[in-house]
Amino acid sequence: MRSASAPSSSRWVRHDRAHRAHARRCRMTATEPRRAAPAAASGQPVWITELPADEVAAFAAAAPDGPLTGVRFGIKDNLDLAGHPTTAACPGLADSIAATSAVAVQRLVDAGAVPVGKTNMDQFATGLVGTRSPHGACHSVHSPQHVSGGSSSGSAVAVASGQVPLALGTDTAGSGRVPAAFNGIVGIKPTRGLISTRGLLPACRSLDCVTTFSRTVAEGVAALAVVAEPDPGDPWSRPAPPNPAPGVAARMRVVAVPDGDLDLDPVHRAAWEAALRRLDTVAAHVVPVDVTAFLATARLLYGGPWLAERWAAFGAYLSAPGVDPTVRAVVTPGRDVPGPEVFRGLDQLAGLRRRTEAVWPDVDALMLPVTPGHPTLAEVAADPVGVNSRLGTYTNFVNLLDLCAVAVPAGTRPDGLPFGVQFVAPAFADRPLLDLAAAWCGEPVAASSPAAGTSLVAIVGAHLSGMPLNPQLVQLGGLLHARARTAPGYRLYRLPGPGVARPGLVFTGDGPTTGIALEVWQMPHQAVGRLLDTVPPPLCLGTVRLDDGTSVTGFLAGEHGVRDAVDVTAAGGWRAACG
Repeated sequence: MRSASAPSSSRWVRHDRAHRAHARRCRMTATEPRRAAPAAASGQPVWITELPADEVAAFAAAAPDGPLTGVRFGIKDNLDLAGHPTTAACPGLADSIAATSAVAVQRLVDAGAVPVGKTNMDQFATGLVGTRSPHGACHSVHSPQHVSGGSSSGSAVAVASGQVPLALGTDTAGSGRVPAAFNGIVGIKPTRGLISTRGLLPACRSLDCVTTFSRTVAEGVAALAVVAEPDPGDPWSRPAPPNPAPGVAARMRVVAVPDGDLDLDPVHRAAWEAALRRLDTVAAHVVPVDVTAFLATARLLYGGPWLAERWAAFGAYLSAPGVDPTVRAVVTPGRDVPGPEVFRGLDQLAGLRRRTEAVWPDVDALMLPVTPGHPTLAEVAADPVGVNSRLGTYTNFVNLLDLCAVAVPAGTRPDGLPFGVQFVAPAFADRPLLDLAAAWCGEPVAASSPAAGTSLVAIVGAHLSGMPLNPQLVQLGGLLHARARTAPGYRLYRLPGPGVARPGLVFTGDGPTTGIALEVWQMPHQAVGRLLDTVPPPLCLGTVRLDDGTSVTGFLAGEHGVRDAVDVTAAGGWRAACG
C-alpha cells in the first residue's frame, strides 16, 4: 500500500497563546468511555471502517504528551492507517491493508491525537456531492434532503455532528471546502505540498492536498501546525519559506470580492449579500476585482487534460468490483487524452495564471462563496454530473493556480441551511490567511507588532511589491507587514527626473478622504538608514498617518519639492498611476 512512517513532527508555526488556549478549550479527550458514534446512531453512513474500542483505547494509552494529546480524529478513507484497508470507498480494494500510516496521519498520532476510524467519501475522491459511494450517501447535518458535499463527506459530517472534533480530508477540486460549507464547519486547504501526501491514494497527484475539518479555526491551526512539515519521501512536498513569501503581508487587511454578478441560487445570493456586508466589519478595505480568469481556470479541471492525470492515478482500479458508474464515466475519458492536449492545457493554464496574478499585488485575499447553491439528493440523482460540475465553479481553480484557501461558516440562508464563504490567497500565505479566517469567525487573533530591532516604514512608490525597486527592500531584510492607505489629506505626485519614476507624498490637508494606497514594511533599523541613502531630495523621512489611526515612518516630500511634479492623486496609488 502507498504509505510510509513519518518522522517526528515539529512546528509549522508557533501559535500565539490565544490560539493554543482556544484549541485546548475545544478538545474532546480520547479517554471518554464511548467511541465515535456508529453510523446507525447518527443515521448516516459516516464511517467505512470503525476502529474497535480496544484499539482506540490502545492509541489513547500510548498517546504521547503533545499538542494534540487526547484529540480524537477521523481519517478519510483514501489516507492510510496502519493495519487497516484503504479503499477510497471502493469495495474491491478492501483487501489492500496499509503496512504503515500516511505521513499526515502518523504526525497527528505522534502529537498525541487518537484515530477512531476511516470515513466515507465520494469514490476515488471524484466528486463534490458526497453521494458517489457504495456505502451510501451522507447528507448535510442540517437537512436530510440536502447533500453533505464531497468528496470528504464522512469527515465533514463526523466533525459537524460532534462525533470527533477533528478529521482529515483531501482537496483536489474543493473537497476540503464544499462539505465544510454545507455542514457549517471550518475546512482548511493549505498550500500544495505543505502537508505530505505520502500514504494517500491519489486522485490527481499534482493537485492533491491533505486538509483538515474542525469546528473552529484554532483547532484546524493546531492540527496544521503538526502535519505541515516537509517530507523528503514525497516528491510533491515543499517547505514553507522561513519568512512570508514575497508579496504576502503578515496582516491581511485588504480583501477582494468579485466585481460582477455571480451564478448563485436565490437563497444563496441572499446569504452572499449578507456576507459582503459583514466583510466590511472584518476587512479594513474591500476591493472589487475581475474574477473572470479564475473562473475560466476552474473550467479546465474537468474540461482539460487533468482527467488524464486522474486516469493515471487510479484508472487501473476502475474495473474493480463496486466502482461507482458515475465515477467510471467521468474518469474513463482521461485514458484517451492525447499528449498534445496535455501540453495545450498546460499552456492555457499558464496564460490564465498570468492573468490572475494581476489581482494579488494590491490585495491580501479574495473572498468568494464556496458554491453557487446547495443541491438536494434528488437533484444530484437526476443530474449527477451537471449538478456536481456546478458545485466546483468557485473551488476548482484554487489548486490549479497554486493558491491556499479556507472555508468558514458565514451564517445561514433564508431557508435555514448553513452558508459558507472561502478566503483564498497566494501560495504560502497560509498563516496570515488563517488569522483573517479567525477574525471572521470572531476567534482570538494575536496582535502583530514589529520584531525587536525593526521599524515599520510606509512605502508608496517603486519599492512596492512587484515593482522595479522592491528587490532593494527584500535584500535589506524587509518583510511586508500590511497593505494600507494613508489617512485623509495626502496627495501623491510623480516627481520629475530621469530613471525610475519617483513618488512624492505630501500632506496638504485637501487630499482625498479615501487616502493613498501604500504598503507598510518591517525593516531592520540599520536598513532604514541604508534605504535613505538611496533616496535623493526632495524626499526625506517623516511621519505618515495611516487609515487605522496609527503613524509610521515614511518618505515624504515638502510642498516646495513638488512644484514641477505631476499630481497623480486621482489614481489612488502609485501602482495605478505609474505601474
